[in-house]
Amino acid sequence: MFSGAQVSLYPMTDDFVGVITGALAALDPYRERLRIETDDISTLIVGPPEVLFPALRDLFSAAAATGRHCVLSAAISRGCPGEPDDEICATPLLGGPREPLETRKDAALAEVARAPDKATPTAAQFSLYVMGTGDHMDEIYGCIDFLKRSGVFGRSKNFCTRLDGDAGAVFAAIEAAFCRFGPPEGHVTIDLTASANSPTPR
Repeated sequence: MFSGAQVSLYPMTDDFVGVITGALAALDPYRERLRIETDDISTLIVGPPEVLFPALRDLFSAAAATGRHCVLSAAISRGCPGEPDDEICATPLLGGPREPLETRKDAALAEVARAPDKATPTAAQFSLYVMGTGDHMDEIYGCIDFLKRSGVFGRSKNFCTRLDGDAGAVFAAIEAAFCRFGPPEGHVTIDLTASANSPTPR
């Protein structure tokens, strides 16, 4: 299995370098279980979902704690047939037979309920893509049903779903969508944009 994300962080401030470099310290507790590679466009973060998503959450929350308008953009993928397996991505979350959809929805709701409070009001939109299966729309509709019951559902939008809530619950919901829907070892991707401290009124 290979799982990871290409991530870009955009603080809307003249001191964007300071905000980004300061926020990177939030990744320190996770570095031993992740492979991180940065270039001038994005940062690749490779590792198991149970480490990857908390790392993304804490990176975003640290940047948002500055009070500046911050946006995180990420392309997240697991099980891509074009990527080699990587031992660092080994996880008990992905593997074995696929449980019934209702069982997976209940597990996803429990994961959101356990999410830590990061004191970071967050707006996010994301799209879930389940690749290579004939029942991909069943999986996507199941995920949407879970999201509507998650406590962070904002609204449906064209091509994506909006979430609103604390960063802890929002990123837990996105992690659950990534891990609980689609074949356990199949190819699943997420296109994510998260925003905090936006000056734009709803």
